[in-house]
Amino acid sequence: MDKKHGLFSKSHSRRSRSKSPVRAVSPIIIRRRKGRYVSQPDRHVSEMLPPVIEGPDPDVEDSGSSGDYSRLERRWYNWMKCQLPVAPPSVSSSSGFKRTDLRLLLGVLGAPLGPVHVSALDLLPHLSIKNTPMETSSAQYILQQYTAASGGYKLHSSVQNGYVMGRIRTVASEFETGSKGSKSKSNSSKAVESGGFVLWHMSPDMWYMELVLGGSKVLAGCDGKLVWRHTPWLGPHAAKGPVRPLRRALQGLDPRTTANMFASARCIGEKKIDGEDCFILKLCADPATLKARSEGASETIRHTLFGYFSQKTGLLVHLEDSQLTRIQNIGGEAVYWETTINSYLEDYKPVEGIVIAHSGRSVATLLRFGDMSSGHNTKTTMQEAWVIDEIAFNVPGLSMDCFIPPSELRFDSHVEELSQGPKIKTLQQGSVATRHNYG
Repeated sequence: MDKKHGLFSKSHSRRSRSKSPVRAVSPIIIRRRKGRYVSQPDRHVSEMLPPVIEGPDPDVEDSGSSGDYSRLERRWYNWMKCQLPVAPPSVSSSSGFKRTDLRLLLGVLGAPLGPVHVSALDLLPHLSIKNTPMETSSAQYILQQYTAASGGYKLHSSVQNGYVMGRIRTVASEFETGSKGSKSKSNSSKAVESGGFVLWHMSPDMWYMELVLGGSKVLAGCDGKLVWRHTPWLGPHAAKGPVRPLRRALQGLDPRTTANMFASARCIGEKKIDGEDCFILKLCADPATLKARSEGASETIRHTLFGYFSQKTGLLVHLEDSQLTRIQNIGGEAVYWETTINSYLEDYKPVEGIVIAHSGRSVATLLRFGDMSSGHNTKTTMQEAWVIDEIAFNVPGLSMDCFIPPSELRFDSHVEELSQGPKIKTLQQGSVATRHNYG
Protein backbone atom coordinates (compact mmCIF):
# COMPACT_ATOMS: atom_id res chain seq x y z
CA MET A 1 0.00 0.00 0.00
CA ASP A 2 1.26 3.48 -0.86
CA LYS A 3 1.49 5.31 2.42
CA LYS A 4 1.39 8.70 0.67
CA HIS A 5 -2.32 8.31 0.08
CA GLY A 6 -4.97 8.30 2.75
CA LEU A 7 -7.03 10.53 4.96
CA PHE A 8 -3.90 12.44 5.97
CA SER A 9 -2.27 12.60 2.55
CA LYS A 10 -1.17 16.19 3.10
CA SER A 11 2.06 16.34 5.01
CA HIS A 12 2.09 18.09 8.33
CA SER A 13 5.01 19.13 10.45
CA ARG A 14 4.83 17.32 13.77
CA ARG A 15 6.59 17.73 17.08
CA SER A 16 7.17 15.06 19.65
CA ARG A 17 8.36 16.91 22.70
CA SER A 18 7.08 17.82 26.09
CA LYS A 19 4.72 20.76 26.45
CA SER A 20 4.05 20.27 30.10
CA PRO A 21 2.47 23.00 32.23
CA VAL A 22 5.83 23.65 33.85
CA ARG A 23 7.32 24.50 30.48
CA ALA A 24 4.29 26.49 29.32
CA VAL A 25 5.63 29.96 30.10
CA SER A 26 2.48 31.92 29.41
CA PRO A 27 -1.14 31.45 28.35
CA ILE A 28 -0.18 32.93 24.97
CA ILE A 29 1.79 29.79 24.18
CA ILE A 30 -1.24 27.67 24.92
CA ARG A 31 -3.40 29.74 22.61
CA ARG A 32 -0.82 29.47 19.85
CA ARG A 33 -0.74 25.70 20.23
CA LYS A 34 -4.49 25.54 19.90
CA GLY A 35 -4.21 27.73 16.84
CA ARG A 36 -2.73 24.87 14.91
CA TYR A 37 -6.25 23.51 14.57
CA VAL A 38 -9.26 25.11 13.00
CA SER A 39 -11.20 27.62 15.05
CA GLN A 40 -13.33 25.89 17.60
CA PRO A 41 -16.51 26.73 19.48
CA ASP A 42 -16.50 27.33 23.18
CA ARG A 43 -16.96 24.18 25.18
CA HIS A 44 -19.53 24.14 27.92
CA VAL A 45 -18.26 23.62 31.40
CA SER A 46 -20.95 21.00 31.95
CA GLU A 47 -19.27 18.81 29.33
CA MET A 48 -15.91 18.86 31.07
CA LEU A 49 -14.64 16.40 33.64
CA PRO A 50 -11.72 18.43 35.04
CA PRO A 51 -9.37 16.85 37.54
CA VAL A 52 -10.32 17.29 41.17
CA ILE A 53 -8.00 19.79 42.85
CA GLU A 54 -7.95 20.62 46.53
CA GLY A 55 -7.99 24.38 47.07
CA PRO A 56 -9.62 27.57 45.77
CA ASP A 57 -11.37 27.74 42.42
CA PRO A 58 -8.84 28.02 39.59
CA ASP A 59 -10.66 31.01 38.11
CA VAL A 60 -9.78 33.10 41.14
CA GLU A 61 -7.02 35.61 40.51
CA ASP A 62 -3.55 34.85 41.78
CA SER A 63 -3.68 37.79 44.12
CA GLY A 64 -6.55 36.23 45.97
CA SER A 65 -5.12 32.71 46.15
CA SER A 66 -3.19 31.28 49.04
CA GLY A 67 -2.50 28.10 50.92
CA ASP A 68 -1.91 24.75 49.24
CA TYR A 69 -3.08 25.83 45.82
CA SER A 70 0.29 26.73 44.33
CA ARG A 71 1.08 28.59 41.16
CA LEU A 72 2.25 25.34 39.54
CA GLU A 73 -1.04 23.62 40.32
CA ARG A 74 -3.00 26.54 38.82
CA ARG A 75 -0.93 26.46 35.65
CA TRP A 76 -1.35 22.68 35.44
CA TYR A 77 -5.13 22.87 35.82
CA ASN A 78 -5.59 25.59 33.21
CA TRP A 79 -3.22 23.89 30.81
CA MET A 80 -5.06 20.56 30.96
CA LYS A 81 -8.37 22.24 30.12
CA CYS A 82 -6.83 23.78 26.99
CA GLN A 83 -5.14 20.70 25.58
CA LEU A 84 -7.92 18.92 23.72
CA PRO A 85 -8.26 20.20 20.16
CA VAL A 86 -11.93 20.55 19.33
CA ALA A 87 -12.69 20.69 15.64
CA PRO A 88 -16.18 21.79 14.58
CA PRO A 89 -18.24 19.43 12.45
CA SER A 90 -17.48 19.61 8.75
CA VAL A 91 -19.84 21.49 6.48
CA SER A 92 -21.04 18.30 4.85
CA SER A 93 -21.76 16.58 8.14
CA SER A 94 -24.98 18.51 8.71
CA SER A 95 -26.55 16.92 5.64
CA GLY A 96 -24.60 13.67 5.46
CA PHE A 97 -23.25 12.17 8.62
CA LYS A 98 -26.24 10.99 10.59
CA ARG A 99 -26.31 11.19 14.34
CA THR A 100 -26.88 7.44 14.67
CA ASP A 101 -23.86 6.77 12.46
CA LEU A 102 -21.69 8.94 14.67
CA ARG A 103 -22.87 7.17 17.80
CA LEU A 104 -22.15 3.81 16.24
CA LEU A 105 -18.70 4.88 15.11
CA LEU A 106 -17.78 6.33 18.50
CA GLY A 107 -19.16 3.25 20.21
CA VAL A 108 -16.95 0.93 18.17
CA LEU A 109 -13.79 2.99 17.61
CA GLY A 110 -14.03 5.58 20.38
CA ALA A 111 -12.66 3.79 23.44
CA PRO A 112 -12.53 0.00 23.06
CA LEU A 113 -10.55 -2.00 25.61
CA GLY A 114 -8.01 -4.78 25.37
CA PRO A 115 -9.16 -8.38 25.84
CA VAL A 116 -7.47 -9.16 29.17
CA HIS A 117 -6.11 -7.49 32.27
CA VAL A 118 -2.45 -6.48 32.26
CA SER A 119 -0.41 -4.32 34.59
CA ALA A 120 2.52 -2.06 33.84
CA LEU A 121 4.27 -3.66 36.80
CA ASP A 122 4.15 -7.13 35.23
CA LEU A 123 7.38 -8.64 33.97
CA LEU A 124 7.75 -10.55 30.74
CA PRO A 125 8.26 -14.28 31.31
CA HIS A 126 11.83 -15.51 31.25
CA LEU A 127 12.79 -16.82 27.84
CA SER A 128 13.04 -20.58 28.13
CA ILE A 129 12.81 -23.54 25.75
CA LYS A 130 12.76 -26.30 28.36
CA ASN A 131 9.34 -27.79 29.01
CA THR A 132 7.81 -24.95 26.98
CA PRO A 133 5.73 -25.43 23.83
CA MET A 134 7.35 -24.13 20.67
CA GLU A 135 4.47 -21.69 20.06
CA THR A 136 4.92 -20.16 23.51
CA SER A 137 8.72 -19.93 23.46
CA SER A 138 8.63 -18.39 19.98
CA ALA A 139 6.17 -15.75 21.20
CA GLN A 140 8.43 -14.95 24.16
CA TYR A 141 11.39 -14.48 21.83
CA ILE A 142 9.37 -12.19 19.53
CA LEU A 143 8.32 -10.06 22.50
CA GLN A 144 11.92 -9.78 23.67
CA GLN A 145 12.84 -8.50 20.22
CA TYR A 146 9.90 -6.08 20.26
CA THR A 147 10.90 -4.71 23.66
CA ALA A 148 14.46 -4.14 22.48
CA ALA A 149 13.36 -2.54 19.19
CA SER A 150 10.97 -0.12 20.93
CA GLY A 151 13.53 1.22 23.39
CA GLY A 152 14.44 -1.53 25.83
CA TYR A 153 13.08 -2.68 29.16
CA LYS A 154 15.20 -0.29 31.23
CA LEU A 155 13.92 2.75 29.37
CA HIS A 156 10.32 1.49 29.44
CA SER A 157 10.56 1.00 33.21
CA SER A 158 11.72 4.58 33.71
CA VAL A 159 8.41 5.96 32.40
CA GLN A 160 6.09 6.83 35.27
CA ASN A 161 3.52 8.78 33.26
CA GLY A 162 2.96 10.33 29.88
CA TYR A 163 0.55 11.96 27.50
CA VAL A 164 -0.29 11.74 23.81
CA MET A 165 -2.18 14.30 21.74
CA GLY A 166 -3.32 13.61 18.20
CA ARG A 167 -5.83 14.19 15.45
CA ILE A 168 -8.31 11.71 14.03
CA ARG A 169 -10.40 11.64 10.90
CA THR A 170 -13.20 9.22 10.08
CA VAL A 171 -14.97 8.35 6.86
CA ALA A 172 -18.56 7.38 6.24
CA SER A 173 -20.12 4.17 7.42
CA GLU A 174 -21.02 1.61 4.79
CA PHE A 175 -24.04 -0.59 5.37
CA GLU A 176 -24.51 -3.92 3.65
CA THR A 177 -27.71 -5.86 4.21
CA GLY A 178 -28.06 -9.44 3.07
CA SER A 179 -30.97 -11.86 3.12
CA LYS A 180 -31.56 -15.33 1.76
CA GLY A 181 -32.21 -14.13 -1.75
CA SER A 182 -30.68 -10.69 -2.12
CA LYS A 183 -27.96 -8.35 -0.97
CA SER A 184 -27.98 -4.56 -0.96
CA LYS A 185 -25.14 -2.15 -0.33
CA SER A 186 -25.32 1.55 0.43
CA ASN A 187 -23.21 4.36 1.83
CA SER A 188 -24.96 5.99 4.75
CA SER A 189 -22.81 9.10 4.40
CA LYS A 190 -19.88 10.43 2.43
CA ALA A 191 -18.93 13.02 5.03
CA VAL A 192 -15.56 13.11 6.73
CA GLU A 193 -15.53 13.95 10.42
CA SER A 194 -12.41 15.42 12.01
CA GLY A 195 -11.51 15.67 15.66
CA GLY A 196 -8.80 15.04 18.19
CA PHE A 197 -7.93 13.19 21.35
CA VAL A 198 -5.71 13.47 24.40
CA LEU A 199 -4.55 10.39 26.27
CA TRP A 200 -2.89 10.46 29.69
CA HIS A 201 -1.43 7.45 31.46
CA MET A 202 0.26 6.91 34.79
CA SER A 203 1.79 3.87 36.44
CA PRO A 204 0.31 1.65 37.63
CA ASP A 205 -2.69 1.01 35.39
CA MET A 206 -4.18 4.52 35.33
CA TRP A 207 -5.26 6.28 32.15
CA TYR A 208 -7.65 8.97 30.99
CA MET A 209 -8.75 9.94 27.47
CA GLU A 210 -10.84 12.69 25.92
CA LEU A 211 -11.94 12.25 22.31
CA VAL A 212 -13.95 14.80 20.35
CA LEU A 213 -15.48 14.01 16.96
CA GLY A 214 -18.34 15.61 15.07
CA GLY A 215 -19.33 17.80 18.00
CA SER A 216 -19.60 14.83 20.39
CA LYS A 217 -17.19 14.05 23.18
CA VAL A 218 -16.30 10.66 24.64
CA LEU A 219 -14.51 10.47 27.98
CA ALA A 220 -12.95 7.28 29.31
CA GLY A 221 -10.61 6.49 32.14
CA CYS A 222 -9.29 4.10 34.73
CA ASP A 223 -8.03 4.77 38.24
CA GLY A 224 -6.43 1.34 38.50
CA LYS A 225 -9.57 -0.21 40.01
CA LEU A 226 -12.48 0.88 37.85
CA VAL A 227 -12.75 1.40 34.09
CA TRP A 228 -15.45 3.82 33.04
CA ARG A 229 -16.71 5.80 30.07
CA HIS A 230 -18.94 8.81 29.55
CA THR A 231 -20.87 9.54 26.36
CA PRO A 232 -23.53 12.21 25.72
CA TRP A 233 -26.18 9.56 24.99
CA LEU A 234 -25.40 7.02 27.75
CA GLY A 235 -23.86 9.16 30.46
CA PRO A 236 -21.25 7.64 32.79
CA HIS A 237 -21.09 3.86 32.95
CA ALA A 238 -18.58 1.31 34.18
CA ALA A 239 -17.04 -1.51 32.18
CA LYS A 240 -17.78 -5.05 33.22
CA GLY A 241 -15.01 -7.44 34.10
CA PRO A 242 -11.42 -6.83 35.21
CA VAL A 243 -9.46 -3.64 34.65
CA ARG A 244 -8.18 -3.59 31.08
CA PRO A 245 -6.03 -1.14 29.12
CA LEU A 246 -7.32 1.15 26.40
CA ARG A 247 -6.92 -0.41 22.98
CA ARG A 248 -5.74 2.89 21.51
CA ALA A 249 -2.69 2.71 23.79
CA LEU A 250 -1.81 -0.63 22.19
CA GLN A 251 -1.70 1.00 18.76
CA GLY A 252 2.01 1.79 19.01
CA LEU A 253 1.69 4.33 21.84
CA ASP A 254 2.60 2.23 24.90
CA PRO A 255 5.20 -0.47 24.09
CA ARG A 256 5.46 -1.73 27.66
CA THR A 257 1.72 -2.38 28.03
CA THR A 258 1.66 -3.91 24.55
CA ALA A 259 4.42 -6.37 25.41
CA ASN A 260 2.67 -7.32 28.65
CA MET A 261 -0.61 -7.78 26.79
CA PHE A 262 0.93 -10.47 24.57
CA ALA A 263 2.91 -12.11 27.39
CA SER A 264 0.66 -15.18 27.34
CA ALA A 265 0.17 -15.25 23.57
CA ARG A 266 1.18 -17.99 21.13
CA CYS A 267 3.00 -17.66 17.82
CA ILE A 268 0.71 -19.18 15.19
CA GLY A 269 2.61 -18.46 11.98
CA GLU A 270 3.75 -15.79 9.56
CA LYS A 271 2.04 -13.40 7.16
CA LYS A 272 2.89 -10.49 4.88
CA ILE A 273 1.44 -7.13 5.90
CA ASP A 274 1.85 -4.41 3.25
CA GLY A 275 4.68 -6.45 1.74
CA GLU A 276 6.48 -6.92 5.06
CA ASP A 277 7.04 -10.37 6.59
CA CYS A 278 5.53 -10.57 10.07
CA PHE A 279 5.19 -13.04 12.92
CA ILE A 280 1.64 -13.53 14.20
CA LEU A 281 0.93 -13.67 17.93
CA LYS A 282 -2.52 -14.76 19.07
CA LEU A 283 -4.07 -13.89 22.43
CA CYS A 284 -7.47 -15.15 23.61
CA ALA A 285 -9.43 -13.88 26.59
CA ASP A 286 -9.75 -16.59 29.24
CA PRO A 287 -13.18 -18.01 30.20
CA ALA A 288 -13.16 -16.27 33.59
CA THR A 289 -12.68 -12.87 31.97
CA LEU A 290 -15.39 -13.54 29.40
CA LYS A 291 -17.81 -14.59 32.13
CA ALA A 292 -17.04 -11.48 34.19
CA ARG A 293 -17.74 -9.28 31.16
CA SER A 294 -21.14 -10.89 30.55
CA GLU A 295 -24.28 -9.55 32.18
CA GLY A 296 -27.99 -10.13 31.87
CA ALA A 297 -29.00 -10.92 28.31
CA SER A 298 -25.53 -10.06 26.99
CA GLU A 299 -22.89 -12.79 26.83
CA THR A 300 -19.34 -12.25 25.59
CA ILE A 301 -18.49 -15.47 23.76
CA ARG A 302 -14.94 -14.73 22.66
CA HIS A 303 -12.41 -11.92 22.36
CA THR A 304 -9.23 -12.54 20.38
CA LEU A 305 -6.29 -10.23 19.67
CA PHE A 306 -3.76 -10.82 16.89
CA GLY A 307 -0.46 -8.94 16.81
CA TYR A 308 1.67 -8.83 13.66
CA PHE A 309 5.32 -8.09 14.47
CA SER A 310 7.72 -7.18 11.68
CA GLN A 311 10.53 -9.69 11.14
CA LYS A 312 12.73 -6.85 9.89
CA THR A 313 12.28 -4.20 12.60
CA GLY A 314 10.72 -6.21 15.43
CA LEU A 315 7.97 -3.58 15.82
CA LEU A 316 4.21 -4.10 15.90
CA VAL A 317 2.82 -3.11 12.49
CA HIS A 318 -0.69 -4.54 12.54
CA LEU A 319 -3.27 -5.23 15.24
CA GLU A 320 -6.41 -7.27 14.68
CA ASP A 321 -9.12 -7.37 17.32
CA SER A 322 -12.16 -9.64 17.09
CA GLN A 323 -14.95 -10.25 19.57
CA LEU A 324 -18.33 -11.98 19.48
CA THR A 325 -21.28 -11.13 21.71
CA ARG A 326 -24.63 -12.85 22.03
CA ILE A 327 -27.74 -10.82 22.91
CA GLN A 328 -30.81 -12.80 24.00
CA ASN A 329 -34.01 -10.96 23.15
CA ILE A 330 -36.88 -11.40 25.57
CA GLY A 331 -39.33 -13.82 24.02
CA GLY A 332 -37.34 -13.97 20.79
CA GLU A 333 -34.27 -15.35 19.13
CA ALA A 334 -30.71 -14.47 20.03
CA VAL A 335 -28.82 -11.87 18.03
CA TYR A 336 -25.06 -12.05 17.53
CA TRP A 337 -22.74 -9.07 17.15
CA GLU A 338 -19.26 -9.67 15.77
CA THR A 339 -16.81 -6.78 15.77
CA THR A 340 -13.47 -6.82 13.99
CA ILE A 341 -11.01 -3.92 14.15
CA ASN A 342 -7.90 -3.94 11.96
CA SER A 343 -5.31 -1.29 12.83
CA TYR A 344 -2.20 -0.51 10.78
CA LEU A 345 0.61 1.26 12.63
CA GLU A 346 2.99 3.49 10.71
CA ASP A 347 5.64 6.21 10.98
CA TYR A 348 7.62 4.86 13.94
CA LYS A 349 9.95 7.48 15.44
CA PRO A 350 11.85 7.68 18.75
CA VAL A 351 10.56 10.00 21.47
CA GLU A 352 12.97 10.36 24.36
CA GLY A 353 14.44 7.02 23.29
CA ILE A 354 11.11 5.14 23.10
CA VAL A 355 9.96 4.23 19.59
CA ILE A 356 6.35 5.30 19.01
CA ALA A 357 4.01 4.95 16.01
CA HIS A 358 3.09 8.48 14.94
CA SER A 359 0.29 7.62 12.54
CA GLY A 360 -2.02 4.80 11.56
CA ARG A 361 -5.45 3.78 10.39
CA SER A 362 -8.18 1.42 11.55
CA VAL A 363 -10.97 -0.35 9.70
CA ALA A 364 -13.83 -1.63 11.85
CA THR A 365 -16.47 -4.10 10.70
CA LEU A 366 -19.63 -4.68 12.72
CA LEU A 367 -21.67 -7.73 11.73
CA ARG A 368 -25.14 -8.44 13.10
CA PHE A 369 -26.63 -11.86 12.42
CA GLY A 370 -28.76 -14.64 13.88
CA ASP A 371 -32.15 -12.90 13.98
CA MET A 372 -34.19 -15.11 11.66
CA SER A 373 -37.37 -13.11 12.25
CA SER A 374 -35.96 -10.12 10.37
CA GLY A 375 -34.69 -12.35 7.58
CA HIS A 376 -31.46 -10.45 6.94
CA ASN A 377 -28.03 -9.70 8.36
CA THR A 378 -26.38 -6.31 8.61
CA LYS A 379 -22.75 -5.43 8.02
CA THR A 380 -21.36 -2.00 8.86
CA THR A 381 -17.87 -0.79 7.92
CA MET A 382 -16.16 2.25 9.42
CA GLN A 383 -12.69 3.73 8.98
CA GLU A 384 -10.48 5.96 11.09
CA ALA A 385 -7.06 7.51 10.55
CA TRP A 386 -4.96 9.25 13.15
CA VAL A 387 -1.81 11.35 13.41
CA ILE A 388 0.11 11.93 16.62
CA ASP A 389 1.21 15.54 17.15
CA GLU A 390 2.76 15.51 20.61
CA ILE A 391 4.11 12.91 23.00
CA ALA A 392 5.82 13.38 26.33
CA PHE A 393 6.91 11.12 29.17
CA ASN A 394 7.35 11.78 32.89
CA VAL A 395 5.35 15.00 32.81
CA PRO A 396 5.93 17.01 36.02
CA GLY A 397 2.89 17.67 38.17
CA LEU A 398 0.65 14.85 36.94
CA SER A 399 -1.07 13.25 39.93
CA MET A 400 -3.61 10.54 40.73
CA ASP A 401 -6.33 13.21 41.03
CA CYS A 402 -6.41 13.45 37.24
CA PHE A 403 -7.74 9.87 37.01
CA ILE A 404 -10.60 10.03 39.52
CA PRO A 405 -13.81 8.47 38.08
CA PRO A 406 -17.09 10.41 37.95
CA SER A 407 -18.78 10.72 41.32
CA GLU A 408 -21.81 8.73 40.13
CA LEU A 409 -19.60 5.68 39.74
CA ARG A 410 -17.10 6.37 42.47
CA PHE A 411 -19.60 6.53 45.31
CA ASP A 412 -22.20 4.08 44.05
CA SER A 413 -21.50 0.56 45.25
CA HIS A 414 -23.74 -0.85 42.51
CA VAL A 415 -22.02 0.43 39.40
CA GLU A 416 -23.34 -2.50 37.41
CA GLU A 417 -26.92 -1.41 38.09
CA LEU A 418 -26.02 2.16 37.18
CA SER A 419 -24.77 1.07 33.76
CA GLN A 420 -28.12 -0.64 33.08
CA GLY A 421 -30.17 2.55 32.85
CA PRO A 422 -33.56 2.57 31.13
CA LYS A 423 -32.12 4.50 28.19
CA ILE A 424 -30.13 1.52 26.98
CA LYS A 425 -32.48 -1.39 27.50
CA THR A 426 -33.66 -1.37 23.90
CA LEU A 427 -31.61 -3.43 21.49
CA GLN A 428 -31.04 -0.69 18.95
CA GLN A 429 -28.01 -1.04 16.73
CA GLY A 430 -26.09 1.97 18.00
CA SER A 431 -26.55 1.41 21.73
CA VAL A 432 -25.98 -2.34 21.65
CA ALA A 433 -22.86 -2.00 19.54
CA THR A 434 -21.59 0.73 21.83
CA ARG A 435 -21.96 -1.34 24.98
CA HIS A 436 -20.78 -4.72 23.74
CA ASN A 437 -17.67 -3.20 22.17
CA TYR A 438 -16.79 -1.42 25.37
CA GLY A 439 -17.76 -3.92 28.05
